[in-house]
Amino acid sequence: MHSHTTTVAGAAYMDQTKGSWVPMITIALAQILMSFNVASLPVALGGMVKSFNVPPTTIATGIVMYSLSVAAFVMLGAKLNQRFGSVMVFRLAVLVFGAAQVLMTISPNATAMITAQALSGLSGAAMVPALVALIAENYHGTQQATALGALGSARAGAGVSAFLIGGVLGTYIGWRPVFGILIVLAVIILLLSFRLKADRGRPEVNIDVVGIILAAASIVLISFGFNNLNRWGLGTVRPGAPFDLFGFSPAPVMIVLGVVIGQAFIAWTRRRARSGKTPLLALEVITSGSERAAVIAMFAVVALEAMLNFSVPLYIQIVQGRTPMATAIAMLPFNLSVFFAAMLVVRFYKSYTPRQIGRVGFIICTVALCWLSFVVRNNWTELAVLVGLVTFGIGQGALVTLVFNVLVSASPKTLANDVGSLRGTTNNLANAVGTAIAGALLVGLLASNVMRGIVQEPLLTPSLQAQVNLDSINFVSNDRLRGVLETTTATPQQVDAAMRINTDARLRALKIGLLIMAMVSLLAIFPASRLPNYLPEELPAEPPVNPPQREAGVPA
Repeated sequence: MHSHTTTVAGAAYMDQTKGSWVPMITIALAQILMSFNVASLPVALGGMVKSFNVPPTTIATGIVMYSLSVAAFVMLGAKLNQRFGSVMVFRLAVLVFGAAQVLMTISPNATAMITAQALSGLSGAAMVPALVALIAENYHGTQQATALGALGSARAGAGVSAFLIGGVLGTYIGWRPVFGILIVLAVIILLLSFRLKADRGRPEVNIDVVGIILAAASIVLISFGFNNLNRWGLGTVRPGAPFDLFGFSPAPVMIVLGVVIGQAFIAWTRRRARSGKTPLLALEVITSGSERAAVIAMFAVVALEAMLNFSVPLYIQIVQGRTPMATAIAMLPFNLSVFFAAMLVVRFYKSYTPRQIGRVGFIICTVALCWLSFVVRNNWTELAVLVGLVTFGIGQGALVTLVFNVLVSASPKTLANDVGSLRGTTNNLANAVGTAIAGALLVGLLASNVMRGIVQEPLLTPSLQAQVNLDSINFVSNDRLRGVLETTTATPQQVDAAMRINTDARLRALKIGLLIMAMVSLLAIFPASRLPNYLPEELPAEPPVNPPQREAGVPA
């Protein structure tokens, strides 16, 4: 039996009455507010590195901090929405987000920037489940299908606009005005929110404090573990680690502890539900294998997008020393293809099952990443590279909308906040882990390639190596490397040899990184093979009121 209340466009069940699209404009703008913020950070990478005089991995910590804050507290956000009403919580969250962007715009150092992103993430944790609940409250049937597609497109559209606006402003004015725009947008959303259909809170909903602590601890440990793999060490502890465990790095230990605490959270949630109390997350939203597969597939595709969104700007701005505008131009085809794929994939729901679309989507992503790893050079505007980015964008955009809709349509309206919090946790944890892995992986590959090149190059003598810090190799432009070498006793021939090794090592690191991403995408075909395998017209016309069991439905 199926408990979903909505199915894809063309499904048997449809509401006769249609609501105004004004609430959807407000909801879409709120999604744009959050997505624009996090998509602007990679574009502002070069500007922030110069402003704060920190390595690019520190700026990546800002991205991780935002995603970490959302992922850790989005389940609490869902319960606050249920208890006090989505509209009121939504307004308060938008207000706090606007204040965070004020701090972001005027931030004097990297610490203030990271704090602003953490504050943005906390307000985003309340907004993410509110968006899904507001759609469920304001729209039904085919209108809800369109609204959910619009939400996915708004996220992709924000990525396009962030790269374009961020590129232009970052090149000609600076990175700060990019975030200043979000202050104005927050005010507009706040005013429009008074057109939303008011919903009543449910005072009987209790907040599970133990669940909050377990969920937050699990997500924080996993995210921090991945984010510090390179700095603290994958096995043997490195000098940058705050402490060590008998010579072993704390990073992998944190990841394992995070997974264990995550299992404890699930066990606690089941126990709480059995005793008749309100759990932090209603596990009914991931009861069946199809729903769990949708969550895994969502994690994989968002992590892959985060890895690409970090890798390309890193290479263009830090390695090649080019402008944010160059990053925007290079990433525009990818972001546009994500935008249109997220919008147009709904048209295929009548003819193809979610399982078929999911498999094809990950195959497209795998082929695109393999292609990119072979054709990428120093010129990102080459046709071969653009074809790869567009192809990956098509697969990515289709998959994000598909798996989200599978979860929404599989659950009754009363669980909309729980679906929203699950989506928020998955998306933002995947974004944090993807960015962290990309940073650690690329820097690790770079260090390995540089050390190999140094060993094989007789010109780079041990005496010269002793004058350079080889313990903290990171991505730098040739100009910056030349400046470092000028402070040593290096001869022109030695400088040229070091430049050649640096250039080859960076490109090789990127190629191997893309190939590893392709392997992850290939593995994700397995969970995609467990997505629902039936079309809308194969479902019963009316869902039962109190079904004894639940299975994942098809996309809404």
